[in-house]
Amino acid sequence: MQTNQPHFIEISQLQVGLYVYLDLGWMDHPFALSNFKLKDEAQISKIKKIGLKKLRYDPARSDCNPLPVQTVVPHATSASVKEADGITSAIANNETTTTISKAERLIQLNHAIDENEKKFIIASDITRQITCNILADPQTSIEQANVMVSDMVDSAFTEGDIVIHAVNGNRSSDINYQHPLNVTVITLIMAKSVGMSKEEVRLLGMAAIFHDIGKAEIANYILTKKEPLTQSELSNLEQHSAIGARMAQEVGLPVRIGKIILQHHEHADGSGYPNHLKAEQIDPLARLVALANGYDNLCNPNDPMLAKTPYEALAHMYAHQRTIFDESFLKHLIKSLGIYPPGSIVQLSTGEHAIVISANPNKPLRPYVMVHDPLADRQNPKILDLRKVPNININSCMRANQLPPEAFNYLNPRSKISYFIDANPLNGEDELN
Repeated sequence: MQTNQPHFIEISQLQVGLYVYLDLGWMDHPFALSNFKLKDEAQISKIKKIGLKKLRYDPARSDCNPLPVQTVVPHATSASVKEADGITSAIANNETTTTISKAERLIQLNHAIDENEKKFIIASDITRQITCNILADPQTSIEQANVMVSDMVDSAFTEGDIVIHAVNGNRSSDINYQHPLNVTVITLIMAKSVGMSKEEVRLLGMAAIFHDIGKAEIANYILTKKEPLTQSELSNLEQHSAIGARMAQEVGLPVRIGKIILQHHEHADGSGYPNHLKAEQIDPLARLVALANGYDNLCNPNDPMLAKTPYEALAHMYAHQRTIFDESFLKHLIKSLGIYPPGSIVQLSTGEHAIVISANPNKPLRPYVMVHDPLADRQNPKILDLRKVPNININSCMRANQLPPEAFNYLNPRSKISYFIDANPLNGEDELN
């Protein structure tokens, strides 16, 4: 598998038009996001004050090349010394300004999450249209899927700290949950973790969106039945993989997508269907889709009473299903979602209840959480980056029905766990001044 090599430049090479990445914690820099295109000299000045010597940039998303490397270090002038002294003094003596800056950045984070939820609703509607119209209007459906998947792939390959969100805000509801969209998001996150090329990931995303199209020919009462299926009903349901592969061929999807659709219920130990393939006989991309599909089915079954929390789902898969799924990919899933995956309901060491909204892949025990705070407006809730508050820990995971009524109403946990990647990250004009 190919990997994208990062490009690094020195701070002296910065100029307007470069697309840069600040590989820091979200609260460690004064911008709303960690990656953006430089729009003016003021942003460059802010970056220089952070103290980094080098940073990453993306040539493909930049409007220009970096400046040449400076080989001569200019002498400090009295003016520059005064300016440095002024900055040091301001940092030492202006804690109020720092506090306000962090408060403003939390407002920006709330705004970004809200915008993310709007985009999730749009993606949910597109996914519904794609899967419903694939036979009636295959060309339009495939074009819509291509656009949406390409945006999500670009986002997955460029986003920094906050990559995968549990959608649990005020705009959407359980009716916006779409299984194919969830499977697509989860597979893309894993694809980034294992270092696949963008071209292969786009193919994977298209296969994930269409992996269940064969269910269009399965009776609805079987698809929605909450009770265990009879043997006859189960046999009928298991035909959807082969039906989907046939449909993929009929509508002109690439051959490999049809293969992934056919194999997305195969198991590494040979216990899957339709052909009881084992391990290396299964296409690697089909193994990724199978894993994401299995995880989402544990979290979002037809019968809500059988639903596992994200934490329980990962624990169950690792303890009981390592022979079924690709164990290497399973470890990447756990790394990508974190020990406490987005959507998990937790109790903090402070006694407060919270819901995990985003994972910190490099700090799996310290995600972003939205805290039940009776004094905080639900429209602008209290959000903690647990990396930045080392004195606060997660004590335990819990189910929604274990929450006190006031915490349940505030946190508004969903019956369906929906995930989304922001397909259109904020650009430089949305950063704090």
